[in-house]
Amino acid sequence: MLMKLLTHYLRPHWPLLVGVVVFQLLQSFASLYLPTLNADLIDQGVIKGDTGYIMANGGFMLVITLGQVVCNIVAVYFGAKAAMRLGRDLRGALFSHVGAFSEREVTKFGAPSLITRNTNDVQQVQMLVLMTCTLLVSAPILCIGGIILAMQQDFGMSWLIAVSVPLLLICVVLIIWRMVPQFRKMQVRIDQVNRVLREQLTGIRVVRAFVREDIERDRFRTANADVTETALKAGRLMALMFPTVMLVLNISSVAVIWFGAFRIDDGSLQVGTLTAFLSYLMQILMGVMMATFMFVMVPRAAVCADRIGEVLQTDSTVKMAEHPVTELGEHGSVELFEVGFAYPGAEDPVLSDINVRIEPGQTVAIIGSTGSGKTTLINLLPRLFDATSGSVLIDGVDVAELDADVLWSRIGLVPQKPYLFSGTVASNLRYGDPDADDEALWRALEIAQARDFVEAMEGGLEAEITQGGTNVSGGQRQRLAIARALVKRAEIYVFDDSFSALDLATDARLRRALKQKERGSTFVIVAQRVSTIIDADQILVLENGRIVGAGTHEELLETSETYAEIVSSQLAAEEAA
Repeated sequence: MLMKLLTHYLRPHWPLLVGVVVFQLLQSFASLYLPTLNADLIDQGVIKGDTGYIMANGGFMLVITLGQVVCNIVAVYFGAKAAMRLGRDLRGALFSHVGAFSEREVTKFGAPSLITRNTNDVQQVQMLVLMTCTLLVSAPILCIGGIILAMQQDFGMSWLIAVSVPLLLICVVLIIWRMVPQFRKMQVRIDQVNRVLREQLTGIRVVRAFVREDIERDRFRTANADVTETALKAGRLMALMFPTVMLVLNISSVAVIWFGAFRIDDGSLQVGTLTAFLSYLMQILMGVMMATFMFVMVPRAAVCADRIGEVLQTDSTVKMAEHPVTELGEHGSVELFEVGFAYPGAEDPVLSDINVRIEPGQTVAIIGSTGSGKTTLINLLPRLFDATSGSVLIDGVDVAELDADVLWSRIGLVPQKPYLFSGTVASNLRYGDPDADDEALWRALEIAQARDFVEAMEGGLEAEITQGGTNVSGGQRQRLAIARALVKRAEIYVFDDSFSALDLATDARLRRALKQKERGSTFVIVAQRVSTIIDADQILVLENGRIVGAGTHEELLETSETYAEIVSSQLAAEEAA
């Protein structure tokens, strides 16, 4: 998966990669050429005392060194640019792909894990690309070229290379073999830390209300300790690698000088040749050591690439039609025919045999006990889920065959948990229509019974809204979410228990304003309070995922025992209050 990701996302940036290769080649060849020049300088200049030769050859070596530095800087620059662009493209691809997920896929991975994959995991792959661009070309050239040139300098001492390089490779492979499982554990445990932290920040009010600070602190301490333990194990192995490399490198250097001294003493080896051989051996081992930097990062990057690939290879269960319908004949009609829905692996379906026809301009309410399938049912209309059986039709066309933009333009949805984004009141309302002017925003706020409190806020439409809308009350948050849907001027409005935080008087005023100002639109309302839906054209009673009653309020009181029980329980509660 790692190679597949790199091949796909680096392909558009091949000019940068070519630049990296060219300048790394120049820098590597310069590194290989310098020891030979140095050997000549010692043998012909220093030993013979030829000052002119020393100055000329030394100046040439300085020029080569300067060129080597420039080539290295340019290669690293190109490599960094390629790595940053890969990270940008990979994060964009993940974000776009996750944005197409249905609720089922998001639940499967979990929000904390998806965040980690789009941040930490991408960063690990990005760092590997940077290290690869910096070292991949030069390391093998230094190793192979160094071996060839060292043997040309003195073949008799080449056995030291045959011992040093395999020994170094064996040490590195053994350490990396033990590091891979630790890196895999680390990414999973980072997910756990993110999940716990996200839960605690989101539910901070609940934590404080139930005085659970100590317990939550222990939860985070446990998750944090797990990450720390895994990181320490990986860190100890990583810390062991470089001393091991340096130990082999230094022992090899001592061995070259030791055995080379005997060769110089008997006259079979010159000092410059010994110096060049030692330099080439160092370059060979340094090339291996540079490769270890990559070897250290490859296991973790491979784990991260697998996690990224898992997301990118997961297709949304909501499939878009190859030739979608873009023109509709009807306006505002909804029909569900033999609709059923079941989660994968569930023993029983959530919905069964749902048959409903909603005419344009009608108000249809859905009521039932908790867990009866109300939210699941209305989530089928905008295709947050796809029905596992039957058909859902909007304006006479199956939603599975309808163009997604056309479908969503017809529906204004107010979810059960209204969520506001950080920004202003205006920026949140314009999620419904980015081109809406201030007059349209005030109109929607007036219908949603939110105009008064928005005018009272400092800045009015430009008043600040924090993430999640935590700086406004639950009822205000619901009314702003309703106004956001109204700005869209949709043909079908879907309210998923969107009046639960409103008092009875505000609820009544809002519903009255909806009828007057949004005349002609179709309303699908999920509610728990009978007073909210008493005037609906049709009320559907859900129980265990099935419709057990349908009709007006008066009709259901006579024909539906379940509805009568709901009404009587609420009336009894109101009388007791």
